[in-house]
Amino acid sequence: MNTTDSHNERIASMTFASVYPHYVTKVEKKGRTKAELHQVIEWLTGFDEARVQRLIDEKATFAAFFGQASLNPAARLITGTICGYRIEEIDHPLTRQVRYLDKLVDELAKGRKMEKILRMG
Repeated sequence: MNTTDSHNERIASMTFASVYPHYVTKVEKKGRTKAELHQVIEWLTGFDEARVQRLIDEKATFAAFFGQASLNPAARLITGTICGYRIEEIDHPLTRQVRYLDKLVDELAKGRKMEKILRMG
């Protein structure tokens, strides 16, 4: 799936700090914890909680955030639809990576088991 250049640019320039509080609210409203959210973020990106906080403090864009990430090789197993897009059909690498994170947060909020979210079985 081809996303538009303006859509991709908007995602690239969005700061992780602007979205992170929404991730926290979403998972906590559904009875999950901030620690579980950080476990998911670390699995996907390799960033521990301290590194995530530094990126928030630096107001890192998603382009910078994922530019510094060590994406988990199993991330390619993240499939499905998020925000109206089928993840495995998104051509733009950064947009796909942001949607990976959105999908993992969504699965966490929906109560999916952590081993399933982290693609362990």
